[in-house]
Amino acid sequence: MRLIDAPSPNLDARLKPPDMIILHYTGMPTGAEALARLRDPAAQVSAHYLIEEDGRVFLLVPEERRAWHAGVSFWKGERNLNGVSIGIELVNPGHDWGYQPFPDAQIASLLELIGGIRGRWSVPDARILAHSDVAPDRKLDPGELFPWKRLAEAGHGLWAEPDPAPGATLAPGEESTAVFALQAGLTRLGYDCAPSGAYDKATTTTVSAFQRHWRPARVDGAADGETRARLMALLRAQA
Repeated sequence: MRLIDAPSPNLDARLKPPDMIILHYTGMPTGAEALARLRDPAAQVSAHYLIEEDGRVFLLVPEERRAWHAGVSFWKGERNLNGVSIGIELVNPGHDWGYQPFPDAQIASLLELIGGIRGRWSVPDARILAHSDVAPDRKLDPGELFPWKRLAEAGHGLWAEPDPAPGATLAPGEESTAVFALQAGLTRLGYDCAPSGAYDKATTTTVSAFQRHWRPARVDGAADGETRARLMALLRAQA
């Protein structure tokens, strides 16, 4: 893969090797604006790579250094995930500027890039994640239009499509043992969703993040039978 050098000053040292990949969208009107921001010392943000819509790949931060892309984040009991992750930005206007599908050329470059990263570092499928997975109260990216299923079919990441499951929808405001079990499952998968039995705002946000990644046809924060079935299938897959 040909990389275009575009060094960012926004980096520092790692304390251990990366074992996670976090995917983002740029959420700005153009790729050029995003690239400039990721290289601006005043912005204090960066990523390891940026992939343009036409498939060009820019190298901003060496993988052995820590980029500043995840911010306040959590997965499986670990916080501040910049130190253990490689961040990849995909040029896309995002929800604020005209969210749109990710072009084939962009995804083809992403697949090749992820394959190379996993050849250099030990990154399990269960640790290829969205920014919205690790920061669901702050972020939506890369969003429900991102082709997670295509990534999984290429061998990168978890995906599950179990048979539709019957059952009532768990919704915000409910309090029950079923809600407790849902929260426990989300916590086992990796989210910061401590079981309480109360379907509160944090649970709604977490369910929306889960749906945005693994049930993109329905992103409403309510856990219907299919959402819960996919969660259970993913827990079995990562075991």
